[in-house]
Amino acid sequence: MEQQQIAAYLLKNGIRPLQKRVKIMSYLVSKRNHPTVDMIYNDLIHEISGLSKTTIYNVLNLFVESGVALALNIEGNEIRYDADTSVHGHFKCKVCSGVIDFRIKPEDLPNPGLQGFRIDEEHYYLKGVCAFCISKIEA
Repeated sequence: MEQQQIAAYLLKNGIRPLQKRVKIMSYLVSKRNHPTVDMIYNDLIHEISGLSKTTIYNVLNLFVESGVALALNIEGNEIRYDADTSVHGHFKCKVCSGVIDFRIKPEDLPNPGLQGFRIDEEHYYLKGVCAFCISKIEA
């Protein structure tokens, strides 16, 4: 997505497309690396003047509240962010700490047996060793 498309997308979702917001959303969309606040800060500090971790936290919280990003709490207190809000799962590698998307068909999931409940969020996390790390270990 180009900056103009991202600005229009944010505006469509009720978010004023300020420069820092557009840059952060552009990062989420283009990198697809499920970054932490620290990762975003380290990658964008030289592109955005006056950028702080507090700004990034505030922007990401706005994105999550507005439904244009997901907050992933796969492990401990590490929160990662994802611009893909479709139903999908995440695999975290215990070796390289990478987080990889995998597709899920909602009809293939077990029924949780929660009749009469309203489910507002669904998260599917798996942990293990990714194929890349396994190939390095076996080499």
